[in-house]
Amino acid sequence: MKAIVYKKYGPPANLSEIEIAKPVPPAGEVLIKIHASTVTPVDIAFRAGTPFFARLYTGLLRPKNPVLGTELAGVVEAVGSQVSQFEVGDAVFAAPASGFGAHAEYICLPAAGAVIAKPANLTLEQAATICNGALTALPFLRDTAQLTAGQRLLVIGASGSIGTAAVQLGKHIGAHVTGVCSTSNLKLVASLGADRVIDYTQQDFTKSGALYNVIFDTVGKCRFPRAKASLSRNGIHLSADISLAALWHVVRTAKFSRKKARVAATGLRPATEQRKDMDFIRQLIEAGTLSQVVDRVYPMEQIANAHRYVAKGHKVGNVVVAMPHENAA
Repeated sequence: MKAIVYKKYGPPANLSEIEIAKPVPPAGEVLIKIHASTVTPVDIAFRAGTPFFARLYTGLLRPKNPVLGTELAGVVEAVGSQVSQFEVGDAVFAAPASGFGAHAEYICLPAAGAVIAKPANLTLEQAATICNGALTALPFLRDTAQLTAGQRLLVIGASGSIGTAAVQLGKHIGAHVTGVCSTSNLKLVASLGADRVIDYTQQDFTKSGALYNVIFDTVGKCRFPRAKASLSRNGIHLSADISLAALWHVVRTAKFSRKKARVAATGLRPATEQRKDMDFIRQLIEAGTLSQVVDRVYPMEQIANAHRYVAKGHKVGNVVVAMPHENAA
């Protein structure tokens, strides 16, 4: 089968397409024919090897896992002897527990892992985008911030993959949602339900005097010290960018500030929790409450171009990678 691999850290040119053995599912796993994956900021960081502390997970000197890809959608092609949850032909979406492996034509995943039937009203390309966005935003807002109806939520990077999900989930919870994005994406964010949209090229939200119960920085552009004055009493600053600076503010505010900085490693949660949330998200999608935003679709052989585009930091929603299968839906 075809797979995109990287053998050393560096630019997108380090990505190459090779042939590797097609996996065979062990007793408790399913073999999925991947029809679509995505390129996310996580893939960019892992490929580049920066920030350097991320290499504690990916490998200090060289990548331990040569195939990137954090989320996927596809069709079950074979099941292990102990699998009863899935049948051949089931359309699914999934998040590999390792955070690797989706940039290939096939993957084996535990049937009890973060694998679930795709929403009936989404294509496989759309379903491939669920985990990085909604499956990240949901636990941040619901669990880490404990956002409730009537509270004020500010989403920084509201037009990105996590941001577009956060705006919609915030409204579903019943919060008053303000989105921050660039001029070209104002209409998109408003269409997702934001009560107010701020154009960061024209206005600095930290100087407006408005206060928010929760500020969710989905792109790592506004650290806690800058956002602090815009938080209400006991307000929470969420960062999806788990950097050393973000972790320091978490530690510092834990005891010495009413206003808190918080991060969450949402991808490392137990599979049982992820599956429960995936099923909840699927229900929202099928009910028309939550929609997926796709910016561009690249064929697998152009994945280096997808990396270059995502690395610019201006993607809208999600960037999809389509695998070279016939009749991909």
